[in-house]
Amino acid sequence: MGRSGDSDALRGVRSDDASGGVEPVSTRWRTVLVWMLRILSVLWLAKGLLAWGVIFGVWGDNQPPFEARLLSFQAITVYFAVIDLVAAVGLWLTSTWGGVLWLLAAISQLLLAFFFPRLLPMTPWLTGGYVAAILAYFLATWAAENEGS
Repeated sequence: MGRSGDSDALRGVRSDDASGGVEPVSTRWRTVLVWMLRILSVLWLAKGLLAWGVIFGVWGDNQPPFEARLLSFQAITVYFAVIDLVAAVGLWLTSTWGGVLWLLAAISQLLLAFFFPRLLPMTPWLTGGYVAAILAYFLATWAAENEGS
């Protein structure tokens, strides 16, 4: 616990100078990354709440009750209902674990949609949006880490 928190890089401080003090660094890409993480957090929060809406039967009156649906559908829905909300909190806090959980949720959604399209249908536009968001996340993270070097 002697190290600074994992989100110090996002707060714009660098503690590795020779005097041991904290020096501010340029924050343009860090600000872009924080805003991107916050926007993704709001989107994933809504996605997680929609999954809970399916579980509680809020959406789709013509759909069978959640407990009467396929067990695989139930497992996928509960998985995303939990992981999406936890990832949204981590993204909002701009923590490393939030980004990792978000990547896990996004990539698992893409893989499940590819291998089980009947259980988890995804349009090509939504798939492209996921891939674009993942690439933007990696680009913004790389740019924020290499900023001011």
